[in-house]
Parts: sequence; structure tokens; C-alpha cells
Amino acid sequence: MSEIPSRVVATLTGFARTLRAAGVSADHERTQNMLRAAAVLGVAEPHGVYWAGRLTLCASPDDLPRYDRCFAAYFGGLRPVVARVAPPAMTVTRHLTALGGDRGGTDPHDPGEPQAVAASDAERLRHRDVAALTAAERAEIHRMLALLTGERERRRSRRFAPAQRGVLDERRTIREGLRRGGEISLLRRRAHRHRPRAVVLLIDVSGSMSPYADTLLRFAHAMVRSEPRTTEVFTVGTRLTRLTPELRHRDPGLAMAAASAAIPDWSGGTRLGEELKEFLTSHRARGATVVIASDGWERGDAALLGAQMARLSRLAHRVIWVNPHKGHEGYEPLTAGMRAALPYLDDFVAGHSLAAFQDLAGRLGHA
Repeated sequence: MSEIPSRVVATLTGFARTLRAAGVSADHERTQNMLRAAAVLGVAEPHGVYWAGRLTLCASPDDLPRYDRCFAAYFGGLRPVVARVAPPAMTVTRHLTALGGDRGGTDPHDPGEPQAVAASDAERLRHRDVAALTAAERAEIHRMLALLTGERERRRSRRFAPAQRGVLDERRTIREGLRRGGEISLLRRRAHRHRPRAVVLLIDVSGSMSPYADTLLRFAHAMVRSEPRTTEVFTVGTRLTRLTPELRHRDPGLAMAAASAAIPDWSGGTRLGEELKEFLTSHRARGATVVIASDGWERGDAALLGAQMARLSRLAHRVIWVNPHKGHEGYEPLTAGMRAALPYLDDFVAGHSLAAFQDLAGRLGHA
């Protein structure tokens, strides 16, 4: 049995914490068993880590789908192929049945009815306003957000890469011909590379946004974990604070604790115009998709916000404004901040529920 390096131990225990947050009973004893199994199976390859965790951290077959999704999200999709296809609905079904309490007349021994009711509860929970949820329901939403993947729209890079089709790569063609004694037998070609488009999230943490700020930051954490190299996160309020380093931690709980400690203006006022001006002066927005999450209650100069939004719209590829109140029936953007920003938006979307966040993640993956 080989000793596991301390940094690897920290990574594996962080994975166990992520499983606990997702509802898997990965307690301290099971975590220690995983470390011992990993020492035997080896940690140099994903195969050994995967099976060390699966054989020790999962208490029942119901944990397996959750384990697979957490492993893929935590380790960046490095998971061996297993000959089992588990229905994804099992991740939430059993947990939400417990949240529903007494269902009055439902036979607990009937195998069909509880699953149908749980699926209905899951769909309702997806569309409910996170500000109105109980602590248990909000924890379930946060677990599902932690498993959210953020595919990105692809952009064409200026750099080229070898390709089967494309423009003639004269240098490679000539070099290969010289290696063959001057005879050119094959024309080499090249094409532009395609990379994920950068995404910048600006999240309002002022007092009026406090019921939604924590959930928005968890969404931002999922986006950073999906594309750490092309995602930047800032909070706005009375100060502009960059949170990207704190949100790069894989464990959601530790990431949120670090982010909370780094934000100096929780539940304060809102000066969106000034903070947006500082962002555009100090940070890069050209060609990026910029997401602003705010209710638009501007305490500063609305004219300044309008001027900075006009500047942002010229630099960014797309500007998306997320307002939690837009998902409420009868909402109209009447605040001064929203009226100043609306002419410069490409998308104006809701941000009050899990379904709204899933829609937002989908928008980041499409032009």
C-alpha cells in the first residue's frame, strides 16, 4: 500500500464533502475507507480513484447516479465507462419524497405512486421562487445547481491548428516535402481553432438582492467549475469585488465560505453605474458574454449607468441582464436602473428559480 500525498488527500476529502452536499451518505468512516482503497488501487489514473470512491462512499444503489454525476463534475468529466445506465431522475426523487411530508392517502408500499408524486414535486420545485423556499428545499436547489454544467458558445480564435480541411499550410507542406527529399506528396492544411467564449458575471449583492445573492453565487460557482479558464465573477454593490479565485474551489461549501469572507459590502447599497465604470476601466470585456444579475435598484446616477451600459454593449459580444423579479407575474421594469439599461441589452431574463438558472446556462452555450 503506497502513501497518498497530502494534496491528493485534500482533493479526495473535498470530493467526499461534495457527495454529502448532493445527498450521499459519505460520512467520516466511509471517507477514511475511500482513502485506504485509493492507496491500494492507486490515484495516478481516474479509474482507480473512481472505483475507490464508488466501492466505499455509496451506501445503496440509489447513491450511484448521484456519485457518477458528482465525480464527473468534480474531476472534470474523467470517469471510466461502466456498463450501467442509470435514470437521472433518481437523483432527486427519493429526497423530494421526504420533503413532501404526509401525502394523505398515498400507500407507502405502492412502488409506482410515490415516484410519480416525487417527479411532480421536483418539477414544481424547479419553478418556485428561491426566496420563498424552506431551508431544506433551498439546500436541494443548491445541490442541483452544484451539478449544473455550463457549456459555452464557441468562438473562432485567431490561431490556426492542423486540419483535414481549410487553407493550405504552405510551411508544413514545404517542410514535409524537404524531409522526403523535395517531393511533395501531400498538401497540408490548417484552420482556425475554436475556443469557449469568455463569460463575465456581475452579481448584485446589495440589500434588495439578498434573498437571491447566495443562489446566484452558487450558479456562478458552477459556471466557474465548468470553464475555469474562461469565466470571471465579480460582485457589485458599493464596491467591485473579484471573486473568481474563491469560486475556483471545487467544494461548493468551501467556495461559498471563501466568497462570503471576500465580499466587503453584503446587503449594502447599489451603485451599479460606478461599479460598471470601474469594471470597464480595469478588466477585459471585449468579445465576452457579460451577465449582470441585479434588480436594477440604482442608488447612484442612472444616467451614468446608461452611459456605461452603452459602452459595455459596444465592447461585449452579448449583454444579458438577469432580474429575479422578471419571473413574477405582472412585473414591469420601472426602476431607474432598469430603464437606463434596457436599450443596451441583448437578453433580459428571469433569475428567481432553478428553471431560470438552467435556461441561463443554456443561453451561455448558444449564440
